[in-house]
Amino acid sequence: MRFRFCGDLDCPDWVLAEISTLAKISSVKLKLICGQVLKDLQGEGTDYEKILKLTSDAKFESGDVKATIAVLSFILSSAAKHSVDSDSLSSELQQLGLPKEHATGLCRSYEEKQSPLQDSLRARSLRLNRLDSVSWRVDHTLSSSELQQVNEPLVHLKFTVRDGDRGVTEPFAMTVSAEKFRVLLAVERVILCPAVTGELGTGCSAPC
Repeated sequence: MRFRFCGDLDCPDWVLAEISTLAKISSVKLKLICGQVLKDLQGEGTDYEKILKLTSDAKFESGDVKATIAVLSFILSSAAKHSVDSDSLSSELQQLGLPKEHATGLCRSYEEKQSPLQDSLRARSLRLNRLDSVSWRVDHTLSSSELQQVNEPLVHLKFTVRDGDRGVTEPFAMTVSAEKFRVLLAVERVILCPAVTGELGTGCSAPC
């Protein structure tokens, strides 16, 4: 059976197995635990000691507590990711075997925080790094103390990359042979040309 909160896929076996664990907690305490998990999903941190107290009546071991947090985190974040409304989520959780009172309490917590949770997950979604600029210089060594004759130009490249998550720039340097640099110039028109800066000014030596 496919579930909306799982992205219209089958429910993972480990989630299905932990539904019975959630049922061992009272519906009131499950709702309070959901509140802690929602705080953690929004980057506010969670009070683990409080969760331990809320699960003490069920005589949970450490592994059970961690499993409870993990399955609630999956259910709440996945439902928010796929924009599942609280009524649909409650219905699907009951189909998986979660008692109605438990599903209702869980979904009330979810409904209250659905919008800010989605905003938080969206802000923390994968962001790719971006190339800010490229600078380069050419060294042509005619000879050295190690070799009688070199006569091979080397191109020193410095890339400035902007981290997609942190928004900061970081330098990355490399040295390539003239032959490899010609390969880079071949794709420059598509990728690098707007960013390349030479030592004598903005622009690149290759025709664009």
